[in-house]
Amino acid sequence: MTSISSNSVPSYCSIPIVLTDHANAEKGVDINGGIYSPQTPIKKSVFRIVGMTCASCVSTIEKFLNAQKGIFFVSVGLIQERAEIKYDPTILNELDIIREIESIGYEAQHIPNGENNQVRLRVGGMTCVSCVNIIQNAVSQQKGIVSIVVNLSTEIATVMYDPEYTGTRSIMETITGLGFTAILDDGKNDESQRTFQILELRKLRNTLIISALLTLPVFLVGMIFNQIPQFSVLYECELVRGLSIANFVMFVFTTPVQFGVGWRFYKNAFKALSHRVANMDVLIVLGTTCAYIYSVFVLIYAMVHKQKISSDSMDLMSAGQVHTFFDTSSMLISFILLGKYLETITKGKTSEAIRTLMSLQPTTAILLNIEEHEFGEPVVLEEKEIQIDLVQRGDVLKVLPGAKIPTDGVVISGSSSVDESLVTGESVAISKKVGDKLIGGTLNQNGLLRMKAERVGAETGLGQIIRLVEQAQTEKAPIQGLADKVSAFFVPLVVIFALLTFFIWIGIATSGISIPNATPIDNPFQFALTFMISVIIIACPCALGLATPTAVMVGTGIGAQNGILFKGGSHLERTHKITAVVFDKTGTLTNGKPTVTEWEIFGEDKNKYKKNTPSSIEVIVDDIFEKGPEIEVDPNRAAFFHLVACVESASEHPLANAITNYILGSENIQRENLVQPEDFLAVVGQGVQAVVLSRTLIIGNARWLAEKGITVKDSLASVPLTEILKPKELQVDDLDKKPNKKVDHSEIETRIRTLETEGKTVVLVSIDNMIYGFLALEDEIKAESRVTIQTLNKMGILSYMLTGDNERTALAVAEQVGIQNVFAEVLPSMKSKKVQELKQQGHVVGMVGDGINDSPALAEADVGIAIGTGTDIAIEAANIVLIRSDLRDVITAIDLSKKTFRRILLNYLWAMLYNCLGIPIAAGVLVPIGFQIPPMFAGLIMAFSSVSVVLSALHLKTYKKPMLEIQMNFQPKGFLHHRSQTTQQIQPVNDMDFEMKQIAGEAQ
Repeated sequence: MTSISSNSVPSYCSIPIVLTDHANAEKGVDINGGIYSPQTPIKKSVFRIVGMTCASCVSTIEKFLNAQKGIFFVSVGLIQERAEIKYDPTILNELDIIREIESIGYEAQHIPNGENNQVRLRVGGMTCVSCVNIIQNAVSQQKGIVSIVVNLSTEIATVMYDPEYTGTRSIMETITGLGFTAILDDGKNDESQRTFQILELRKLRNTLIISALLTLPVFLVGMIFNQIPQFSVLYECELVRGLSIANFVMFVFTTPVQFGVGWRFYKNAFKALSHRVANMDVLIVLGTTCAYIYSVFVLIYAMVHKQKISSDSMDLMSAGQVHTFFDTSSMLISFILLGKYLETITKGKTSEAIRTLMSLQPTTAILLNIEEHEFGEPVVLEEKEIQIDLVQRGDVLKVLPGAKIPTDGVVISGSSSVDESLVTGESVAISKKVGDKLIGGTLNQNGLLRMKAERVGAETGLGQIIRLVEQAQTEKAPIQGLADKVSAFFVPLVVIFALLTFFIWIGIATSGISIPNATPIDNPFQFALTFMISVIIIACPCALGLATPTAVMVGTGIGAQNGILFKGGSHLERTHKITAVVFDKTGTLTNGKPTVTEWEIFGEDKNKYKKNTPSSIEVIVDDIFEKGPEIEVDPNRAAFFHLVACVESASEHPLANAITNYILGSENIQRENLVQPEDFLAVVGQGVQAVVLSRTLIIGNARWLAEKGITVKDSLASVPLTEILKPKELQVDDLDKKPNKKVDHSEIETRIRTLETEGKTVVLVSIDNMIYGFLALEDEIKAESRVTIQTLNKMGILSYMLTGDNERTALAVAEQVGIQNVFAEVLPSMKSKKVQELKQQGHVVGMVGDGINDSPALAEADVGIAIGTGTDIAIEAANIVLIRSDLRDVITAIDLSKKTFRRILLNYLWAMLYNCLGIPIAAGVLVPIGFQIPPMFAGLIMAFSSVSVVLSALHLKTYKKPMLEIQMNFQPKGFLHHRSQTTQQIQPVNDMDFEMKQIAGEAQ
């Protein structure tokens, strides 16, 4: 069946959604050869179907699939080109269904996770990686949840679910039921996110202020006034026997801190324990509650037994007294809140890059209502300022000097310089004139522009950049799994270690063992309790949980500021492992804009091949053109270029476009005089074939023509082209149509080889199986290609070139850029297999391509790196997008990945050392040398441990990208050596010196 796009569907076609009836499903009846019952495993998959034209196509697919064994449900949408199918996975799979659909004439493709919905939620109230695990475990237990990823630093939960079983509301209710907050992240995150963060920060600040005001009297009474004789009355005067004024004051002010300010910790700890997990809140509650309850117990005991007690919790080993820990309890909570407040502020700074990008989005635009005139300039009827959300495609907008470009579009009037540095990283202002593309959010500098909007809203380049950066910052890096595993048993181990510490010190104190540098212990229980509280409080899983996501957030943000978009934390992490980089040639190592440099025509009267000297004369051949001035021309040349242009104009390949543009420009052939080719066929990586004026033309590489039996040696034309184009009754009777034996074919073959050795692509032109000429095209090598390859070599990373060009052309280009490994004459469909071969050899492969023809190879590579053009960034197959199309950014991406991963490891090292050293010290291992950590200071240290990790991640903001200076006018020396059948090896050509300089955060 002929494939017709949905745009061509007649309006009278109905758009049915076909549903199979399952009224008897629960009875276990036989449906399509499979027994459908409640116990039957059912899988739902969604497929994209191409080729449907009307309701009959829908009906055909539905009836056919319903007849297949194991299929229970079919729902087909015509306009959507989608089919939702429920089936028994024990009988058939997705590939089986695709084959069935294709067997009746349609194209089908499985849409991974197409049956599922995805929602992003902004979650508040998380304190550490244990909170992340609580949310993930609780939500994943819901029926219908496919996957959930919660990012601690961005506070974003991404949930994929099956809408048949659950929905967004149920997911949000589950999260809020755990004691957290959850709101929809609607994609317009700038204002909503900032508002959410500001409210959270304000709430935390107010709580901290209240806690500090209540803790201040406790701190003064417990630690300051007892050292001042004038305040001795507070400690000596008792309200009742055993209850001094000082202890009463501390009790009064500590209680609201413990159960008012600290209620948030109790609530979260209870929620966590109810789901059989333990988080940081559990440790805080254990430590502060022990201190508070013990202090209250001491007060009651003292009042009952009329015993004097001390309010100085720092004097832990004084003989003959018991002590209260009210100051420890209140100060712990205040210090922890202070740490959370500072952590929230510093975490906010990790997302400054995304906020900077969001701030680039203009809020208004100047809309022009223009009346077009057939003659003369357009007239502006109205000019008004509108909200940016109201801009539509095709709108004509005015951009004033100094204003932001409102959206993506093209210049239709005026000229100016535009600063694109904040979007693409290009520091030099770009000149813009009529016809040039504009990127929304960039800054117009000095000229007045009129532009036509082409992409608006979320589809703009800036909008896509923001979306990709958000996606990267939300996705977990694989190394984050280490923190997730540790957090699962961290808190229980800390509690066990704290109890062990308590009993060890109880044993030591009661056994009478003498402790060096310690005064005699009068109250073993209190003494041991102090160390237990310190161990519980100083332990901090938060630092482990923040080690990776904060560094990933900063790293991806720095990448975006430099024109490098990582599509996920996993790609940012994996990039530093690359051991081999494969470069596509056209559009990657070269500019991707080939031009015709030479051509030759055979089959002339004098049996000589004619070398071109580009001419500007008007080419008219009476047998081809019906009109035009009658002037003396070269009819053979005119016929040749006319036929070639007719065929190549029907192709979208870059080489075809280059040939067509050359002919229409240099040969002055008019497009309207071209003949529509018949039986057109384009063979990927080979060439094109068509019929023009009843003549079969084959235009392509020598290998393809040789497969058809057409070679330079045996098929050179001997008859003038204009002669064979005449009607048969006008042709010369003794016309010789045999191959030309008078022309030295070896001379032509040598000429072609020479052109290919110079790095040019030679395209042969065959007409009726005779070769009538060729065209040579050259694609200029990018200036930065060679320095990029040399830098990779110095980094110990192998470079490969992958191209469909012939061997000689490929090796010539490789020599110029310094690549020693070349895969030549590789069809696009085979590129991914070459990447796979390198992976099988043990390499971590990075593939650099244009993201379109190289999509399979980009997807197959460990890291796919796509070359962008400033706005063309939505390349699905790639893991990294280089917005500026500068190959030096490959080096920057690898270098940034190494720096980020190193920072992650440093964060982990600090977090592990902090806990591994801090917990034993808090347990009292240094008491014999006279050093211990009181509980309140343990809380202060714990509070700043998380802050230190975030500050460490923020240090990435000082990243200095490598600056590779391009040496211009380098000339490769010598020819190629050491060739083999598969991968061609060439010796390094003349070394080109370059300097690597460092610049702070600036893109060149």
